[in-house]
Amino acid sequence: MQRQPEIVHQWIAPGGDLTDASTIRRIVFIEEQHVSEAEEWDGLDPHCDHIVLYADGKPAATGRIVWAEPVLLGRIAVLREYRGTGLGAEVVNRLADKAFAKGANEVHLHAQVHARGFYEKLGFTAYGDIYEEAGIPHISMCKKRPE
Repeated sequence: MQRQPEIVHQWIAPGGDLTDASTIRRIVFIEEQHVSEAEEWDGLDPHCDHIVLYADGKPAATGRIVWAEPVLLGRIAVLREYRGTGLGAEVVNRLADKAFAKGANEVHLHAQVHARGFYEKLGFTAYGDIYEEAGIPHISMCKKRPE
């Protein structure tokens, strides 16, 4: 039986050091999914809260909160070797929890269509039409603050 890695998380406030988050995003979005540099580095990062999850001390997953109206969760990425381990759900849940704790009534995200079921299991509901973002089909999704 394979040993579960020790998972720790780190929040990075706006303007903080995004080296580990950027490394994960570069591997997942730019190298694996062929998203352009211009689309990935959209200029919003310095204004966002980010989270990085570490598995046995190594950066493994990340995501960010864009403090806009509506509040948008995004850039959720898990390195290939950690997919299917629950780290993606942990990133999404921690991002949503932080947004709700800071007063958001709902959080939105732009889900890649293939990941729609993953987000639905986490309480998100799809709305609107499918659209293309960075050459990848997406659907908008929303989760309301728990009662």
